[in-house]
Amino acid sequence: MRSGAQALVESLEKAGTEVLFGYPGGQVLDIFDKLGS
Repeated sequence: MRSGAQALVESLEKAGTEVLFGYPGGQVLDIFDKLGS
């Protein structure tokens, strides 16, 4: 089962996203972990 973070990263990749701005913090750490892998 994929996580919400993984689903978001896959959607960003499909959309051709090259740059993503954000700030690291508690609720988005999983997203940043998936972006780095």
